[in-house]
Amino acid sequence: MPQPIAEEKMNAIDALDKRILDVLLTDSRISLKQLAEQVGLSSPSVSERLRRLEERGVIRNYTVDIDPTALGYTLQAIVRVRPMPGKLHIVQQLIEEIPEIGECDKVTGEDCFIARLYVRSIDQLDEILDRVAYHAETNTAIVKAQTVKRRAPPFAAVD
Repeated sequence: MPQPIAEEKMNAIDALDKRILDVLLTDSRISLKQLAEQVGLSSPSVSERLRRLEERGVIRNYTVDIDPTALGYTLQAIVRVRPMPGKLHIVQQLIEEIPEIGECDKVTGEDCFIARLYVRSIDQLDEILDRVAYHAETNTAIVKAQTVKRRAPPFAAVD
């Protein structure tokens, strides 16, 4: 079903907003002055655009990208989790409490959760999976390489 035109325009961004977001995706610590220079606007104009992007929820956070291997987490695993009947809430709570789970999505289909784990060894992975095994079935894949790093969705710019 097509979106109403007013809502579509509200969700779209213009070419200047797109340029601002592209720069911030490369370096979210850039100074306001440098950002303004790179996009060809004054600092107050960029500041106002950032405020509007934040208010609309387009920009949620300014964050840092940490390399897990630099902290000794040499293995990543993707784990599909299928809770046993009646154990969904217990499994969700377990997942939330395991610090090695860097992210987890609740999904449709046979599995309810898909989690990304950062671990130092296969033994550590086994220990974590054992904590969940009483309440859920798991299917695990070791990540060999991340061919697409986390990225923003395509920007629908209106000109």
